Amino acid sequence: MNLRFLQVTALFFALAPISKTLAQSLTALKTEYLVNPIGLDNPNPRFTWQMNDAGQGAKQTAYRVLVDTDSASLVKTNTKLWNTGWVKSDDNLVIYSGQPLKPFTKYFWRVDIADGNQKKSNKVYIASFETGIMKMENWQGAWISDSENTKLKPAPYFRNTFATIKKIRSARAYIAAAGLYELSINGKKIGNHRMDPMYTRFDRRTLYVTYDVTKAINKGKNAIGVLLGNGWYNHQSTAVWYFDRAPWRNRPTFCLDVRITYEDGTTETIKSSKEWKTALSPIIFNSIYTAEHYDARLEKAGWNTPDFDDTDWKSVMYRSAPSKNIVAQAMHPIRNVEEIASKSLRKFNDTTYLFDLGRNISGVSKITVSGPAGTVIKLKHGERLYTNGHVDISNIDAHYRPTDNTDPFQTDILILNGKGEQSFMPHFNYKGFQYVEVSSSAPIQLKKEDLVGYFMHSDVPVVGDVKSSEPIINKIYYATNNSYLSNLFGYPTDCPQREKNGWTGDAQIAIETGLYGFDGITIYEKWLADHRDEQQPNGVLPSIIPTDGWGYEWGNGPDWTSTIAIIPWNVYLFYGDKKLLADCYGNIRKYVNHIDETYPTGLTTWGLGDWIPVKSKSPVELTSTCYYYADVVILAKAAKILGKNDDYEKYMALAKKIKDAFNAKYLNKEKGIYASGVQTEMSVPLYWKIVPEESIALVAENLAKRVEADGFHLDVGLLGTKAILNALSENGYSDIAYKVAAQKTYPSWGWWMENGATTLYENWPIDAKSDISMNHIMFGEIGAWLYKSPGGIKPDEKQPGFKHIILDPHIMAGLDSFEASHIGPYGKITSAWKRINNGIRYDITIPANSTATISLPLTRGMDNYVNGKINNIGKIDLAAGKYVIEQKTKN
Repeated sequence: MNLRFLQVTALFFALAPISKTLAQSLTALKTEYLVNPIGLDNPNPRFTWQMNDAGQGAKQTAYRVLVDTDSASLVKTNTKLWNTGWVKSDDNLVIYSGQPLKPFTKYFWRVDIADGNQKKSNKVYIASFETGIMKMENWQGAWISDSENTKLKPAPYFRNTFATIKKIRSARAYIAAAGLYELSINGKKIGNHRMDPMYTRFDRRTLYVTYDVTKAINKGKNAIGVLLGNGWYNHQSTAVWYFDRAPWRNRPTFCLDVRITYEDGTTETIKSSKEWKTALSPIIFNSIYTAEHYDARLEKAGWNTPDFDDTDWKSVMYRSAPSKNIVAQAMHPIRNVEEIASKSLRKFNDTTYLFDLGRNISGVSKITVSGPAGTVIKLKHGERLYTNGHVDISNIDAHYRPTDNTDPFQTDILILNGKGEQSFMPHFNYKGFQYVEVSSSAPIQLKKEDLVGYFMHSDVPVVGDVKSSEPIINKIYYATNNSYLSNLFGYPTDCPQREKNGWTGDAQIAIETGLYGFDGITIYEKWLADHRDEQQPNGVLPSIIPTDGWGYEWGNGPDWTSTIAIIPWNVYLFYGDKKLLADCYGNIRKYVNHIDETYPTGLTTWGLGDWIPVKSKSPVELTSTCYYYADVVILAKAAKILGKNDDYEKYMALAKKIKDAFNAKYLNKEKGIYASGVQTEMSVPLYWKIVPEESIALVAENLAKRVEADGFHLDVGLLGTKAILNALSENGYSDIAYKVAAQKTYPSWGWWMENGATTLYENWPIDAKSDISMNHIMFGEIGAWLYKSPGGIKPDEKQPGFKHIILDPHIMAGLDSFEASHIGPYGKITSAWKRINNGIRYDITIPANSTATISLPLTRGMDNYVNGKINNIGKIDLAAGKYVIEQKTKN
């Protein structure tokens, strides 16, 4: 077969050029899973890379990693900071263990490899990373604010000036905040992040962000400006979760160090201090939960420039740090990722207009408008319309408990200054919406181009794709990804409008969907640190994370808060990295021990159960015990991986106890039916592999019969949705699973698509009276199932991180072709198939330095060909490379 080079996606790159013809060229050099990051605190950062080699069977047999502060020394390989020497290994993940790293320092690292022929790379591949503050005592700035009045509504400005005389080599800004901020220097916003810093339990861990501000600082006089928003720190809106009563609540505050290194080697730090001044901004109200209000008449032109007259501004006040743990935000930031033009505009009259973006998103709108001074513009954001065409928010404001009418839900308010055309976009808020109803207190003229939407979310790189011959499947996949991203804001949320809460149940359901499609490890490592912050001494976790204290008493059984085990385990499977599993090991054990102590029989009734089912309700004890079992199995496996053999034996015994108790109560072994035999009761035990080996086939057969009796429609809730398609596909009934997945009538994902959905909903009936957010990820497992079943791409826990790939693509009646791809730690995996005149053709790509095993059916009257050669073996081991596999009718 004539192999051609498969170029790895441009999402990944290294500093050095990559030759397309050179064997064992390298790409995707990353530190802590980020490209050339700055501001890291980890004293032992992780280095990863990928091997580009178009040759069949390409593999790495050795590596060498060097680290130094001087890139030139890496070229000469004479570094003394760290040199692993040549290590015989195919690993592409190495943890730094050289000389102690220093704060505020840029490091360069080089990686060399040898291929399967022992040929060493002859090009130099260098990447960089930079340490940040690293230790609390290295901060020089003070925590400052304008007051401690939590009821004060306008957002505060802060400014200071400084002068530089010497030539600057580099400059970094380190800023931590309780609340949200925007940083500017000399009148220009620094960076393109939104909603920094990410939300944490502020009184236990606060994040800081590092910016390269070298080019922003001028020789001579400079000005620094900081605008603070409330975020989750000073929650002024009132809802059922009581964030307005959070124990950390206070007026927002920040700490800033701008560290300048001059060409002569000297340094200077411009820091937050009593010298700073403050005034109120035109943002007269901001709530991350509801909206933002802006009075343009109060604008202070040039407030963040050097020559602005601030004589009437107030002095700042000192504040204590919100926590004793200020750490680096080392993760993909939130951004305005996509600008979306309005699809249509409806004019009701001269003061009321309706903009339709044509799709449901998380984010903000930006309006450009002119009108008389004092004109009040209201922008009401919603997901659906009343029959009269006006925006209807009754499906998303159900948990809002306003004390007055001054803070309307998802409604930005702009007061014009009368100085011509002006634009407004919220600084410290985001919403979930498709429609924006604009109303004004005086006549205005708007055209379709005057309002755009910005799809905001954590800007995680895309690493997966699915294409199908069936349009409804493509729509479902698109909608699933939209909902996943709409609910990724530095932590996974349930919905971007009604709550914005980090519901654990939604996140554990969607973890595989997220990891197949997006490079999300930095988000999940941060969120599991939030878990560790929130766990009670007895092991209990809240149902929403982070939390102000709500959720320890409701919704937090193992069916939801199994995130503490399920997410680290899946990150391990997808990345082959043990760090998160090790970091959370004690927390998983504490959680499991709490359930064991509370429910000594092995059966637990703790949990919410199969949330929002179609019609059949399953026992909470059945579903929660399955999740408890899954947690214990993960804990036992983690113990073995981490070398904790006593724990491995202990928790394998506990898993057996749970399994035996569960099956003794719920399994009718003779009939092969669990409980009453509805879809959730049958599929959840199959999916979590608690079914006895000898009963699997009969239970799966009965599940398939039940689904057929239900007209190949869903009869499940949240937990059943995670299990149903997988339980069928993994046990010989992929055709039935596909019929369910591709259904276009109620209840189904396709039913939503047929009714115009561009995201996934919270409830199966589109006219439900409650629980009807139209942008939820909790039914999003179907996205992962498309990779696992028709795509057939699965990680192998024995060689995780797709070091060894399990390929088991299912050819399904009703599909003519299907393609799935995923960029894992070793590169791009492709699994595609299509029907041809006399059989099936598979196109497979296995990235360099990995292997795969593909399972193909052996069908009478058909032969299997691999790259043109007959190979009638059911399981075929594949080295790296590209393959055409055909199943054709015998001549």
